[in-house]
Amino acid sequence: MIETGVKRVRKAAARLELRYGLPRWDVDAHEAVATLVGTILSQNTSDKNSTPAFWKLRKTFKTMQDVLDAPEQDIADAIRGAGLENIKANRIKRALAQVKERFGKLTLEPLRKMKKADVHAFLLSLDGVGPKTAAIIMTFSLGMPSFPVDTHIFRISKRLGFVPNDASAEEAHEIMDALVPEGLKATFHVNLISLGRGVCHPRNPECGTCPLNKMCPCAFKIS
Repeated sequence: MIETGVKRVRKAAARLELRYGLPRWDVDAHEAVATLVGTILSQNTSDKNSTPAFWKLRKTFKTMQDVLDAPEQDIADAIRGAGLENIKANRIKRALAQVKERFGKLTLEPLRKMKKADVHAFLLSLDGVGPKTAAIIMTFSLGMPSFPVDTHIFRISKRLGFVPNDASAEEAHEIMDALVPEGLKATFHVNLISLGRGVCHPRNPECGTCPLNKMCPCAFKIS
């Protein structure tokens, strides 16, 4: 079953690359602690809200150490546009404190020398970090391919039949991480999000223009 799923993933990834291209990014440019903070900010909101809040935070505080040293209310004021600012300010401050306690300074660079399973476990131990946040940090900042499942991918993976309809988000991470080959984890993640934003909407998906409609069991039910 897994083998068949992997073949379908490869086919889907190839079709999405034809539509959206091959995403590129510089792992070294995405400093891991900043990615940690930015991903916590992005929880339960859109990039439209979280991205400006992240840059306002960076403008307000020169360094992540300044963020850690700041009162929670000052952090909350800086990230107010991201929503749930009091909760996120607390999570950011606690997560940064845990990182510093473990490594003596605000860096996640030592994780690069650890086994992938140990890195995953450590990240999940941080306040405010779930499977998606951990996978994003590993993939885009540490060069350790893991497959992040966001809201769009969670929906699409079920429609495509990669993930059972009754699977939880945590189960979806485990299933998709096993299905998606290491070399495709990052690009497939990015292109599936593009598909979710532009075509495979929660309501009224545009199945007629979807590059995956011929391999999607759900397309025939919707169209």
